[in-house]
This record gives sequence, structure tokens and C-alpha cells, in this order.
Amino acid sequence: MSDKPAKRPGVGVGVLVTDLAHPGCVLLGKRRSEMGRGTYQLPGGHLEFGESWEECAVREVLEEAGVHLGKVRFASVVNSIRLEEQYHYVTIIMQGELDRRRSGEPENLEPEKNEGWTWTRWDQFPPEQKLFLPLATLRKEGFQPFTETQI
Repeated sequence: MSDKPAKRPGVGVGVLVTDLAHPGCVLLGKRRSEMGRGTYQLPGGHLEFGESWEECAVREVLEEAGVHLGKVRFASVVNSIRLEEQYHYVTIIMQGELDRRRSGEPENLEPEKNEGWTWTRWDQFPPEQKLFLPLATLRKEGFQPFTETQI
């Protein structure tokens, strides 16, 4: 048996941010971070110790885009593995609506990690190979964040 601890998956939270002013769209950014550079991502990050999924979603979106969320709820979970890159994350996908009473348009508050935020129609997404792995996995699994009445 090795003295080296076994490698374990990371736990992330990705957030499908929606807005009534942008029907059928979610907030999408383009990664500048080393892992997944140039791919499109949702706002999100690591789940902190003792933090609920909802708290993490609200915190990450506020830190990254400067907007407040309401109606935060569980949407899905994905298990993303790319061994050749030593990447294995379980990503909890949350969904929340932009709270227009407390927020304006999203701003890019982490320009070193993200090129900027855009509202992107779910049915007009970039191709799967241009998505960060957790988001590509979510799309591949056929997840739909909108019901017919919301589009």
C-alpha cells in the first residue's frame, strides 16, 4: 500500500442563471483559467466546507458576476472525468433567476479567469467540444433548463 493519499474527485457547483428579460437564455462565460481555457462555462466554483449547494450558487454568482439570485434550486448533477488531464469533478448544477430588484446586468468581476458574461440561448449553444467539461456533460445528457412555457 502506498503512503501517497488516493486522488479524489473535486466537488463543484455550476449555476444556470436565468433572467426573465432574456427568455430561454443562461449566463455563459469563456474560461481563461488553465484548465479548460477557451471553453464556455457557467458561473460557479468549488463547494466550500460546511456550505449548502444553494449558498455556494449564490456566493459564486455574486463573486463572479456581481448579481444576486432568487429562486435557487437543484437542477442536476454530472460526473465529469478526463483522466488524460487528471480532471475528475462531481458538479452539482443549480439553477436560479437573476433578482432584478437587487441586480443590474452581470459584470465580469474575475477578468483573469473569464473573458466576460453573455446571455446565450440554450437552443443556440456553442458546439459540445467548445464547452467546459461539466457543461458539455450536462448538454450530452439532454438536460433542459426551460419548459415550453418559459421559452
